[in-house]
Amino acid sequence: MTSEQHLNADQAKKCLKEQLNRIGDIEQRELKNEGEHTLLVYLKSMCDPVMINDNLINRFYELNSLDLYEQFLRSFPSSMEPKDEQELLRNILRGCVAIFIRDRVLLFDAVLVNASFIQPASTENVIQGPDDSFTENIEVNLNLVRHRYQTTDLKTEFMTVGKISQTRIIIMYDALKVEETVLQELKKRLSELKTDIVQSASEIERHTMHPRFRLYPTLMLTERPDRTVLNISQGKIAILMDSTGYALLLPAIFNDFFTAMDDKIQLPPIGWFLKAIRYIALFVTVLMPSFYVAFTSYNPEILRMQVTLLIAGSRATVPYPSFFEVIFMLLAMEFLTEASVRLPKAIGQTATTVGGLILGTAATEAGLVSNIMIILVSAVAITNFVIPITMMSSGIRVTKYLFIVLATFFGLVGIVLGVVAMIMYLTSLRSFGKPYLKMFAVDRNKKGDQRSG
Repeated sequence: MTSEQHLNADQAKKCLKEQLNRIGDIEQRELKNEGEHTLLVYLKSMCDPVMINDNLINRFYELNSLDLYEQFLRSFPSSMEPKDEQELLRNILRGCVAIFIRDRVLLFDAVLVNASFIQPASTENVIQGPDDSFTENIEVNLNLVRHRYQTTDLKTEFMTVGKISQTRIIIMYDALKVEETVLQELKKRLSELKTDIVQSASEIERHTMHPRFRLYPTLMLTERPDRTVLNISQGKIAILMDSTGYALLLPAIFNDFFTAMDDKIQLPPIGWFLKAIRYIALFVTVLMPSFYVAFTSYNPEILRMQVTLLIAGSRATVPYPSFFEVIFMLLAMEFLTEASVRLPKAIGQTATTVGGLILGTAATEAGLVSNIMIILVSAVAITNFVIPITMMSSGIRVTKYLFIVLATFFGLVGIVLGVVAMIMYLTSLRSFGKPYLKMFAVDRNKKGDQRSG
């Protein structure tokens, strides 16, 4: 379609050069044929390469005339001529190709939709909201993010890691909201990565963060594009990696790992309630086994007389101390959990469910464990799976054994000392300079923008 007011091609090129800098997936294709000249500008991650090749590049060389080429382009219903620079940028970010012909600019709709490659999320399920997840193709993942974050402030920088694997990664951030010191520190650590093979995003987390021997993750892995977009809008940095269906988000604080995407969709009071449930589950799964050991072996006088007698009666046939009883059942639960992950999906759930029922019933009837112990182990297993991010729940699984050891040797005093030591350890952790126990990931004292914490 034509317009009396049209955007000047030179002005448009200058605008695109200013606005689309530091965007690694921008493509500029210059076409020349017998004195005729045109320029194509588009985002590779947002445009269909087959459509561009068939309708734009091949037709340019077949028609041999810019006038015929322009008429051909204007014949498409989706073709248009932008009226100003903002309309030009908006359509390029949406998936259009900017075609510079003489002193005119045309937009050709070549948006790429990767619906056939997208699978539902498997580890971060949601009740409401988008259910798509990242794939193992880095271009598809970039397309998923750009469809949700259509602004020229979203910058993409390409790098390779791994001396042998030469794995491609993309660093994505909002130039207006990102903290420059965090971005430079990330690039420095990635450039110093000396490992030969990098095949998963978790390897980058393990090799780039300090100290390397940590109990809790300081970067977040997610398979959800909507979580990635939300974190980028908060000033964080996302790393997309080829051949893996996960994105790496940083900086990440302790509170981030207890936030699910459902919290943003639900009404605020419901979201606060759900997050409170997760923190209650954290204390239950970490402290309940150690409290059982402490109350049974060291400090039974703290409980009411009826509860103490109930526990003593339940353990009347158990031949060994509570420490061995707890460790035996918790390790059995760990074995069942690992078996459910490693077994084929067709028999995994059935085998572990039946195995758990048989093991618990037989152990109770044989007098090896008490009935209360079965209830306790079930509660610990359930509450551990309440934590939405798998990386954090794995660290929590290890933590409860440390508290059991402290309760075995020191009773309630050991548990109190363990809680104090754990808080001190968490406060000492940093994620790219951000305090790990900071409750909110957004700094409001930055100039002009909200920045990530």
